[in-house]
Amino acid sequence: MEYGRRIGAEILLSEAFDRDRVTGLRHAVASCAGRAGLSGSRLDDFVVAVNELLTNAVRHGGGHGHVALWRETGSVVCEVSDRGPGISEPTLNHPHRPRADEPGGRGLWLAAELTDDLRLNTSPEGTRVRVSTRSS
Repeated sequence: MEYGRRIGAEILLSEAFDRDRVTGLRHAVASCAGRAGLSGSRLDDFVVAVNELLTNAVRHGGGHGHVALWRETGSVVCEVSDRGPGISEPTLNHPHRPRADEPGGRGLWLAAELTDDLRLNTSPEGTRVRVSTRSS
């Protein structure tokens, strides 16, 4: 389930988290991504996307997870992983915006909409979601 980071990537943030750390991590992600070159609405969108992934890990992935943020050539990348039961097929196969009367289901959709790339790997042993946004 490991995507791995490119050799030479500058690690900006790497830590375990639980529900109590989500707000603090959102601020840390904003600060690190800003220093890495994101600004304006690209920075705001990236932070919202990462916050959705952190929240999903807490709500659906066993209550805790790990977040890593790094800079690759021309992009800022964040990977959130958990050890939950994985994402169900109906959720994975729902690429469109959920209906307004549909509870939940917006986190991954929103993260994909707000970033340049989203990659997901899920199994009964956990989920790993990686998003990236170009900084230039």
